[in-house]
Amino acid sequence: MPEVSERVRALHARMTLEEKLAQIVGYWIDQNGTVAPMQAEMAAGEGDPSRLGEITRHGIGHYTRVYGTRPVEPAERAAWLWAEQRRLKRETRLGIPALVHEECLTGLAAWRAATFPTPLAWGASFDPELVREVGQVIGDSMRTLGVHQGLAPVLDVVRDPRWGRVDECIGEDPYLVGTVGTSYVRGLQDAGVHATLKHFVGYSGSRGGRNHGPVSAGPREVADVLLPPFEMAILDGGARSVMNSYSDVDGIPAAADAGLLTELLRERWGFDGVVVADYFAIAFLEVMHRVAADRGEAASLALRAGIDVELPNGDAYLEPLAEQVRSGALDERFVDRAVLRALAQKEVLGLLDDDAFEDEPPSSVDLDTPRHRELARRLAEESVVLLANDGVLPLAGWGTPPARVAVVGPNADRSEALMGCYSFANHVLAHHPGVELGFEIASVARALEGAFAPAGLPQPELVHVEGCTVEGDDRSGFAAAVDAVAGADVAVVVVGDQAGLFGRGTVGEGNDAESLELPGVQRALVEALVETGTPVVMVLLTGRPYAIGWALDGAAPRPAAVVQAFFPGEGGGLAVADVLTGRVNPSGRLPVSLPRGTGAMPYGYLQPLLGGPSDVTSADPTPVRPFGFGLSYASFAYSDLEVDASVASSGSFTASVTVTNTGSVSGADVVQLYGSDVQASVTRPVVQLLGYARTELAPGESARVRFRVPATRVAFSDRRMVRIVEPGDLEVWVAAHAAASGDGAATNHTDGAIPSGTRERHVSPRGAATPRARVTITGPVHEVGVADPRWVEVDVERVASGVPA
Repeated sequence: MPEVSERVRALHARMTLEEKLAQIVGYWIDQNGTVAPMQAEMAAGEGDPSRLGEITRHGIGHYTRVYGTRPVEPAERAAWLWAEQRRLKRETRLGIPALVHEECLTGLAAWRAATFPTPLAWGASFDPELVREVGQVIGDSMRTLGVHQGLAPVLDVVRDPRWGRVDECIGEDPYLVGTVGTSYVRGLQDAGVHATLKHFVGYSGSRGGRNHGPVSAGPREVADVLLPPFEMAILDGGARSVMNSYSDVDGIPAAADAGLLTELLRERWGFDGVVVADYFAIAFLEVMHRVAADRGEAASLALRAGIDVELPNGDAYLEPLAEQVRSGALDERFVDRAVLRALAQKEVLGLLDDDAFEDEPPSSVDLDTPRHRELARRLAEESVVLLANDGVLPLAGWGTPPARVAVVGPNADRSEALMGCYSFANHVLAHHPGVELGFEIASVARALEGAFAPAGLPQPELVHVEGCTVEGDDRSGFAAAVDAVAGADVAVVVVGDQAGLFGRGTVGEGNDAESLELPGVQRALVEALVETGTPVVMVLLTGRPYAIGWALDGAAPRPAAVVQAFFPGEGGGLAVADVLTGRVNPSGRLPVSLPRGTGAMPYGYLQPLLGGPSDVTSADPTPVRPFGFGLSYASFAYSDLEVDASVASSGSFTASVTVTNTGSVSGADVVQLYGSDVQASVTRPVVQLLGYARTELAPGESARVRFRVPATRVAFSDRRMVRIVEPGDLEVWVAAHAAASGDGAATNHTDGAIPSGTRERHVSPRGAATPRARVTITGPVHEVGVADPRWVEVDVERVASGVPA
């Protein structure tokens, strides 16, 4: 039994079986449109508010998405919710209010609420502290509305960009996912809202990137790649809730895996929060995985495994589970275990206090305050990645400013193209055509209308032509687009995705891809525009990385510059426009490798030697731009790398480097520390991110960046499947991205030239990449435990003030 207070135990002792079961299920008051897998089949006929008295006669555990299922006026809905909570206190025998949960992946998924960049953009920012601030303002909004639990963050490590839910993920590196995701957890919970870690575990590793597909990951991949972000968020972030994965790993569905949900999560990691089912996941044990004969057996499997609360409804945990208990097929102690956890959570959230909901609901609610907008725009700015640039950007750097700019493409003037799958606009409002968004969001085209003056440029004439749609093969708009571009000084062509669910769009839940070519005829549009001879800046608004080597390294003519933005949210259009004009210096870095082609998938940079190109295969998976890559309008140099010569297997070592802005404009550099095991008892990645530090520098300014790296950063599961730090040599280097070898050789991906205005790699004052250093790990094999550190401590000290370069 979990450790709980006397108040909770006394309350539990009074409960009938029906009252216990009521506390471990949800009820979805509004069913409107399809926002969950197989929703129409799994929840047919439910969601009638007039039946609440009957439905809740024994009480209720959760109310599902009170604000996030249809557009409701926030203050009016809050008044209803406060009244409903008071009714539950007054009219049910035990007087326990409901816990309210909502989606909050890109902000609170409610009408009129601020929409932030998608998590893939969080990863591109390499800025955990900013993500923590974003989490806190999202949590503040939720708490104001009486929401107690957020179904975020997603800690799935990207394994295959064909998977539709890539935009919900933070990146392909477990440490980046863990640090950024844990920071979001801290922010949300600082505001008093419990975070829910999704999806535990393996969901992103499905075969072929197909949603809900089986996962063939071996136990070492699960332990060393997929689990670490969850471990960090629980042990370092104190996450209070976990949600299971829909998938099975090697034939065992996560929802029925006691080894995962009880032995690992609770007994090894010491998690004492609540495990909630992903929507309909318990019923899926019967209808999808076919490991249960009926709903009762599915309920028994899930409860035994460790799922405490069924969401979004009580399809399995009400009458089917009651019958399992009454028949003797299931010991009631499993029910008691879950109920005590659910009540303990309500106690922590204040729902068991006598004065709960005795205050008045908010009479007016602003879910998109200046603070929301400022953070949304800043995170968007930091997440924009400059992939290529022949000097056309920034537009403010031209000797003669452009007088005419063509703004072309299917995503140039669509605000929906800036938002992810779990934004309220694309998740819910798609079912409510004609309903306004409820907040300000400028498309790239509209943002460009006001972006030139702050950059010191006269406002050019802007000509907008769509050219084509995101999907489909209609090229009838090409001619007008070509004419507009041919008559312009420069063209901005905005292409990419439309996020949606289950076939509504090109990316998002249920929208998996067979090809990583840009959807529809967008590539053909870009190529037609490039042929005009007018410099073309290609801007991608996407939820996954696409195979765009043709635009980066293909035969000329090709775009003069390429800018990647992963669904940057309500401030994203402004951020992109400011990067183009030069008011903002791009500082985003790729959180995922940019694929060479669909046939090279699945691929991630954490590969052993034979996972990359070699003489024994003619297939080359090398990405066209590596993990961590991103250009800048500034240039940076690394020097004076110092690394401790040795470290105990249970200790930490220090690596220090000086980074200098050698350019003429201020900029932010993401200093990336990489390592490689020289020899190990199992195959290890050729390169692994050890730590990173986002560092703002004025022209001529230098900073000394110190990383204190616990040896556990290079821990791995040995042949016994015990996580260890193994004695031996470790090579360490600082580089601009994962493909920069740090061996003193040039690391450019083309001919070694660095085009004007770009940053292909960091160079030292001697014109070479920062050399490698070697650290010897000494002592006996160290078996890693939960008390061992997981985070790299970073210290940045200014050592030289900025001067004009």
